[in-house]
Amino acid sequence: MIRRLAASALLSLVLAACGRDSGEAPEPEPVAETPRPAASRDFAATPSPTLQSVRRRGYVTCGVHNGLSGFAVRDVRGAWRGFDVDICRAVAAAVLGDAQAVRFRPVSAQDRFAELQDGRIDILSRNTSWTLSRDAGLGVDFAAVTYYDGQGFLARRALNLTSADELNGARICVQAGTVTEGNLADYFRARALSYTPVVVDTEEAARTAYEAESCDVFSADVSALASARSILNNPNAHVILPTVISKEPLGPVVRQDDPAWTDIVRWTVNALILAEELGINSTTVEASRETASDPATRRLLGVDGDLGELLGLKTDWAFQAIRQVGAYNEIFRRNIGADSGLKLERGLNALWSAPDPGLLYAPPAL
Repeated sequence: MIRRLAASALLSLVLAACGRDSGEAPEPEPVAETPRPAASRDFAATPSPTLQSVRRRGYVTCGVHNGLSGFAVRDVRGAWRGFDVDICRAVAAAVLGDAQAVRFRPVSAQDRFAELQDGRIDILSRNTSWTLSRDAGLGVDFAAVTYYDGQGFLARRALNLTSADELNGARICVQAGTVTEGNLADYFRARALSYTPVVVDTEEAARTAYEAESCDVFSADVSALASARSILNNPNAHVILPTVISKEPLGPVVRQDDPAWTDIVRWTVNALILAEELGINSTTVEASRETASDPATRRLLGVDGDLGELLGLKTDWAFQAIRQVGAYNEIFRRNIGADSGLKLERGLNALWSAPDPGLLYAPPAL
């Protein structure tokens, strides 16, 4: 048996040698395919029906709060101003090259998702919290987190309260149709505390009821409470308690059936954050486009590569958003930060790399 195997092996070697002598080429070794770069030029962006509609009509339709100081409010000339407003303007600059190509549609807390689902708005940018039930149960996608918030309590300074745990038996104003109601019930139930909810339809009604002393405290997102306090008759007579009872990641919402549009909104927000991280702002971005040598800045501004093509946008999509609306820190500062009436600290909304780091972090633009 062993002799037969050896003879067979020898015969195979002889035949192989004869094949080479007769000019036959050996079988080529398989060659590993060279990986394509992430932003390959032969990639065709998935068409976005929303983007096509926006380009056809010439403007983005944005659902906003009907009046929340710092986030969405009309100024004395009737122009919309605010943090959420600027997010929509940045998207318009990215997709149409014009930050003013937006039509704002005030939507209520109760109707905001229906307005989006029915196609009456392209983006919902209205201090809306990202939750599992909304994300998975309403046919919508949260494109990004633009503001990390939490639910708190506004109280009169004269009450000398130091914690929400001192609110046993209190009357608490809360807006209907928001996660705030559920958070409130969960918090008090977990601590075996009692309270009387004073449920109203809008934040304005809650503020009015609180100011009229129809309730003892007003509960909402801390940013909304800061907005409400800024327009009370005597803002200094009221304090926001240090207790924060929930996580409220706020950001723009889009329909779930158009993932390409989700990418556009998500990466517009990321571009604003990356601009701050790279030290670019609305006044320096033009010079940066001409002189920048670092690869990250050159890619973001469309000098090198063509990331815009992957989104179905022009090469200068991020450049236009930053030039016309500003980097994230500019948007924050003028609307709700140091240059605004709210004067909110960056806190959790500081960059991850800041001296006092926050949660703000954008994936790399590669």
